[in-house]
Amino acid sequence: MEQAFRNAHGYGIDEYQNDPQKIVEVEQRREQDYNNSQQIVSRLERQAHRDI
Repeated sequence: MEQAFRNAHGYGIDEYQNDPQKIVEVEQRREQDYNNSQQIVSRLERQAHRDI
């Protein structure tokens, strides 16, 4: 899990937990990723339910 976190964010969990700025960065990135995925799901649902 440590390595996956390091690969995704560029630093380890210990660094993340001890640096408030890194916590904010990671959480903002996660929120942006979530919002992007919700937009994609919404577009796909609209396409799936439109009349052809």
